[in-house]
Amino acid sequence: MESRQVDPKLLELLVCPATKTRLDYDPKAGELISRAAGLAFPIRDGIPIMLVSEAREIGRD
Repeated sequence: MESRQVDPKLLELLVCPATKTRLDYDPKAGELISRAAGLAFPIRDGIPIMLVSEAREIGRD
């Protein structure tokens, strides 16, 4: 099943649960990126999974 697009208004409201900073949306990977925390939060079936335990670590820019 293909992931649905996340509502842009929802994306404006969401912040990283670890750092409370803004998130960048990566539609290709289907993730919300927290550069401050170095985490990528998955989006499953159009629903952002905002649990640090579900996020994968990424390199910080």
